[in-house]
Amino acid sequence: VQLQASGGGLVQPGGSLRLSCTASQITLEYYTIGWFRQAPGKERDWVSCIISTGGSSDGSAYYADSVKGRFTISRDSAKNTVYLQMNSLKPEDTGVYYCAAGAWQSSSADEYDYWGQGTLVTVSS
Repeated sequence: VQLQASGGGLVQPGGSLRLSCTASQITLEYYTIGWFRQAPGKERDWVSCIISTGGSSDGSAYYADSVKGRFTISRDSAKNTVYLQMNSLKPEDTGVYYCAAGAWQSSSADEYDYWGQGTLVTVSS
């Protein structure tokens, strides 16, 4: 099982991007979906996650302090897609963004079972 992350690109500081995470073999609404990012030469850091409530409604969302108030995670169950809306982007947001699916709410990459290939976000003037 592999997820597909897309929507990355080059954006100026203060700009916005929306990342998408889709899957063809699993139904994302039944999983906690997390977003992680990895800057060049650094470890993979947790960014946000949205928990599963078994498809009955959107679960709670959680954010790293560094993105709180600027990023929003959401689901479109009809499209089997999870989005990460990123506003007021900063150069330090640059990195490869990965989406992942797991059973539990967690900021640890080890708790996620399925991963996407990553999409590059570059914030630069």
